[in-house]
Amino acid sequence: MTATFAAPTDLEEALALLAQDQAARPVAGGTDLVVAARQGRRPLPDSIVAIDRIAELGGHGVVDGALVLGALTPHDWLATSDEVRAGWTALADAAAIVGSPATRGTGTIGGNLMNASPAAETTAPLVVFGAEVTLRAAGGGSRTVPVGELATGPGRTIAAAGELLAEVRVPAAAAGSGSAYIRLEYRRAMEIAIVGAAALVTIANGVVGDVRIALTAVAPTVVRAPEAEVALRGRAPSAETFAAAGSAAASAGAASPIDDVRASAEYRRAMLQVVVARVLAVAAARAGGESIPVPASRWIDGREG
Repeated sequence: MTATFAAPTDLEEALALLAQDQAARPVAGGTDLVVAARQGRRPLPDSIVAIDRIAELGGHGVVDGALVLGALTPHDWLATSDEVRAGWTALADAAAIVGSPATRGTGTIGGNLMNASPAAETTAPLVVFGAEVTLRAAGGGSRTVPVGELATGPGRTIAAAGELLAEVRVPAAAAGSGSAYIRLEYRRAMEIAIVGAAALVTIANGVVGDVRIALTAVAPTVVRAPEAEVALRGRAPSAETFAAAGSAAASAGAASPIDDVRASAEYRRAMLQVVVARVLAVAAARAGGESIPVPASRWIDGREG
């Protein structure tokens, strides 16, 4: 097969190219693609459609109260934007610890989601915020999919051949809410989460009114932790209630960690309990108006802040 490369500057042109060659791979920053090829996990595709020059995919900002992100939005913008840090803090927490500074400047939100890694940092925050993605296809085809339903397994999504993730829309959290993302890590840069968790906590009249928790790297996809949410909802925020929620998350069926070269399933399950309790404590503190710096992972282990 003859290798091909195209670099369209128009979205419709890119969609037409993807429709013509369903084996073609859209590439933006290319950070995951190159790493996978170097590690021998996946060869470079024979056909590449570079989408990094398409202006329509590069916008980002707050529109009618929601955070609207073009697929090319880089992680470093998410990590440093005052609007994201204020209203969608968990997403800033996650983006701030993706890879290295170079990775954060090159890697994109669209690529992170479509790579469909169960350890992807930004997915869990987007899940707890109830974010949706827009998938576009040639000929005007378009559909909206919740982020929590996008991935079907490691490296797999529900996107059909020829579909391209164009936009991510993240609703605003309710008043009285705070959010956080924390991961367990061995080093400070170029790390992959061993276990991670995002939480969105809303506090009213001294008790937790609503809570959403999503778990990273403990199942084939990022998953919600409904048992942990039930354990906390309607209770006063405290170390004891956070620990109970952590225990519920670790013992629930949604978490199905595996043994691999980075950690055993037993260790992941034990650390999941700790990480969930910690992320809930930070999210609740932020909901109460406490200023906890981004990224929360570095603040809570004492290495920053």
